[in-house]
Amino acid sequence: MYRRAYLTLIGVAAVMGILAWLVSARYDRPLLDPEGSFLGPSWIRLPLLLSITVILDIVPRMLWDSRLRRSAMLPVVRERLRTHWTKQRGLLVALGVSAFYVTYVSYRNLKSALPFVRSFDNPDDMFDRELNAVDKALVFGHRPGPLLHDLLGTHISAHVLSTIYLLFVPMVPLAVMAWIVWSRNLRYGYWFVISQCLAWSIGTATYYALPTLGPAFHYVPGYTDLAHTGTTDLIRSLDRSRDLVLYGGYDGQGVEGIVNSVAGFASLHCGITLLWALMVQFTVRSVILKRIFWVNFGLTVIATLYFGWHYISDDIAGITLALVSFYLGGLAAGIRFDRHGRPRPRTKDAGPVDVVEPGATGRGAARQGSA
Repeated sequence: MYRRAYLTLIGVAAVMGILAWLVSARYDRPLLDPEGSFLGPSWIRLPLLLSITVILDIVPRMLWDSRLRRSAMLPVVRERLRTHWTKQRGLLVALGVSAFYVTYVSYRNLKSALPFVRSFDNPDDMFDRELNAVDKALVFGHRPGPLLHDLLGTHISAHVLSTIYLLFVPMVPLAVMAWIVWSRNLRYGYWFVISQCLAWSIGTATYYALPTLGPAFHYVPGYTDLAHTGTTDLIRSLDRSRDLVLYGGYDGQGVEGIVNSVAGFASLHCGITLLWALMVQFTVRSVILKRIFWVNFGLTVIATLYFGWHYISDDIAGITLALVSFYLGGLAAGIRFDRHGRPRPRTKDAGPVDVVEPGATGRGAARQGSA
């Protein structure tokens, strides 16, 4: 039923994994787990996050439906396991988590190795000057970052936009977990995780096709007057990590366990947050959630320019790869689109992502889960 989805997930993860291994072997760069500091290494972190989502799915439902009666708790758990945690759900979860893990870790390692594969003796030989010229042409001689500083200010706006920008990292695995665990329509779960894998993969290709540093790293003086935020610390940390990866420590020796995370084109912050907004728009009924994710996307676009993470061209490229990944991921998952590219519901499929209260039962729950 989901054979095309299986093959796509396995294929994307295999290609990314093989490329990461080949680059690692060719340039003597060790393969690393780039997010080891967030809840431990990935082989612990991903099962832990998955276990937490399962607990959040079952325990509140058990307590609510049983009305805290011990004798009723076990039947509620058994019913949930029977109706929701089926073999097909288990396969979606296992395959989705594994494919996304391989794809994302490969992306981070390929991104880290970029300066060695596409080496430039002089940073000015990269494409920052060209994209900066495009920015000025689009904004009538101005640079987007400093212009936004003048329009929005450099204090309160900096803190708000920094918070939005930094929420992205923990949201990446959490969003994947939410869709593969709580999507009532398994096809939507595959659609989400396939689109994510495609976006991270295409994003990697754009880094190699058009390598840049980004305004904050190439045009530093234009971004030094902002209020000190978590983003300030992140930029400094990434700049130092890149220097350590490229040039080693004070003794000139390489530094182990550090990845380079500086690469501009295309903006995956824009791409991934747009993918979230599109998936919520077409698979979730909650109007509030739709508004939240669209606002998050809009503020993320502003933040990428405000802090100098990206050029306008980067954001446009990120938006483009999101639309492509959304469509191709839908086709791989068996989603039908009309001639305008809009998803069409399949009447034989189950309903959208489960956004009802964990304990909702009866006609109300059934109605909210309808297509």
